[in-house]
Amino acid sequence: MRRILGYLGLAGFAIGAFVCSLLPGGVWAALLSANLRTGIAIPWAVPAALALLAVGWRFAGGQSPWRSEIRAAYRRANPVSARAFGWAMLANAFALAALGGLWILLHHLVRTHGNPVPDFSAYPLPVVGAVLACAAIVGAVGEEVALRGYLLGRLQRRAPWPVAVALVALIAAPGHALTQGFVWPTLLFYVLADLTYGITACLTDSILPGIVAHAAGLFVFFAFIWPHDASRSLTTLDNNGLWTSIGQVALSGALAVWAFSRLARTAASDRAARTVADIGTGTNVGA
Repeated sequence: MRRILGYLGLAGFAIGAFVCSLLPGGVWAALLSANLRTGIAIPWAVPAALALLAVGWRFAGGQSPWRSEIRAAYRRANPVSARAFGWAMLANAFALAALGGLWILLHHLVRTHGNPVPDFSAYPLPVVGAVLACAAIVGAVGEEVALRGYLLGRLQRRAPWPVAVALVALIAAPGHALTQGFVWPTLLFYVLADLTYGITACLTDSILPGIVAHAAGLFVFFAFIWPHDASRSLTTLDNNGLWTSIGQVALSGALAVWAFSRLARTAASDRAARTVADIGTGTNVGA
């Protein structure tokens, strides 16, 4: 009975984390919609969304005036060494190149609707840049805190971290499908993306590198990839552009695997150094 209750509690926690991962994006969409009705020349939705995001960040981290050590641990915004952060950024940059090529490749091979993006062509470039940057930040912070912070941390207590990462990617899949459709190319892409951010969080024991990488990835897709989905047509494997995408996916994917392996070694070295430092501090205190 206790085991059943434990599984029910974990399922409830997973549902709550999933809903919380969608909440910031929903608030941002409502603010942007209202801003578009009042005139986007003054993008007031951007500071409003970032202010609300800052409040949510503090609450999720158990900071004053809602202090909680449990929430602080769940948020997982732990400091990361400069070396590990650098390898995490490089690994995610290669992964982003691979994922970008994969998205384009899949949408040339399988007919899908693509990702709907508002038409901002009539608005000034600085306003569009601010809106896209805000959307990327809100999406990245919301998902990383809820999924790679709270949910992944909880699952890691019950399963090996590779299993936990895979479970989080599968749990997040319906959220992506709600806006982009339940089609296998889209689901495959997002599962691979979520695996990338989950591995980053586990290797660094922090969501901070993932937030930066996730926000950068979203901005690239918002600005340069998704707006062109409607113009992509089905093609055959003898198309030169298609083989270029295949090469991009293969090479960038291999480089991402290499960089993640270097990140794993760097993170292990950092953990060993911290352990030695902690032992030394304890010895000094005891002396």
